[in-house]
Amino acid sequence: MTYEEILQLPPYGVAHDEKRALLTRELLRLTRQHEERCAPYARMLRTLGFDASRVESYEDLPFLPVRLFKEMTLKSISDEAVFKTMTSSGTSGQAVSRIYLDRATAARQQKTLVRLVESVTGKSRLPMLIIDCPSVVKNRAMFSARGAGILGFSIFGRKKLYALDDEMQLRLEEIRAFLEEHAGEPILMFGFTFMVWQHFYQALRKAGVRLPLEHAVLIHGGGWKKLAAEAVSPKAFRTGLREVCGVPRVVDYYGMVEQTGCIYLECEAGHLHASTYSDVIMRRPRDLSVASVGERGIVEVVSLLPESYPGHVLLTEDEGVLLGEDDCPCGRKGKYFKVLGRLRNAELRGCSDTYAAKF
Repeated sequence: MTYEEILQLPPYGVAHDEKRALLTRELLRLTRQHEERCAPYARMLRTLGFDASRVESYEDLPFLPVRLFKEMTLKSISDEAVFKTMTSSGTSGQAVSRIYLDRATAARQQKTLVRLVESVTGKSRLPMLIIDCPSVVKNRAMFSARGAGILGFSIFGRKKLYALDDEMQLRLEEIRAFLEEHAGEPILMFGFTFMVWQHFYQALRKAGVRLPLEHAVLIHGGGWKKLAAEAVSPKAFRTGLREVCGVPRVVDYYGMVEQTGCIYLECEAGHLHASTYSDVIMRRPRDLSVASVGERGIVEVVSLLPESYPGHVLLTEDEGVLLGEDDCPCGRKGKYFKVLGRLRNAELRGCSDTYAAKF
């Protein structure tokens, strides 16, 4: 089954048994492929005593700690085949992850993102208000996680306006003109969580301005660490935005540069969802066995996208809890879950958390 055929499957409509078979087959194929093409990965598998013949489920596949991408060069393509290098966000002095993409993997990421986000925005491209500054996307050869997120979501906008200038100040007059031009139309808003709060919500509140965004949907992602420290809950985040701009739908997502394209979108019930093309496993910290529904664990993420680097099975530095599978009130199939936060002593690494560290 080619990835183009897999992509035609409904993004949230494949039931348990069919999805497990698909993930086990394709992730095992990727494991073998990266073993052949990435020497450091092959050495790690040998050290672990990996035996592909003993794999019964994708849960049996060895995972890489996501931190390894900060410490090693891990790629399954030649230097000449590198089309784009993605970098994670990092505060001063921190190492950053480097993810090497060829054209095929980059195309997979974009096509998959389209399939997932269309479930929120519909198939039409919308006027788009980006809660960030334009300078963040200038270097197209080496993307930061923040720039990559903006460029990835920009494909859903047919006319785009950056809401902030390069000094991170609100471009209020330009925003008003943009909203007047698109009055009554649905509008897509995108930004990283802390930046939306700090530079959009708080700036509007301080100025005593209310913008007419009653037909908009806001998609936001990145860490909650800084907002949690300020006692800003997801509910308070949504309430605050409704007060200053009336936006009726606010959709959080969980994702990372190490698995760009396979994001986990929040549904109407407030749950994060794994799609057909990805999954989550919660691992018990004491022995890394698979945790049960309702049990806290370390978040492992799997993705069918990474062909150019061995990032298909990763253990994150986040803690979460699996809430259920195939029975979310929203009607979507697949696992749904909640991220509880960073593991103790884990680095501050999320896009908006990294920016927030400056404050």
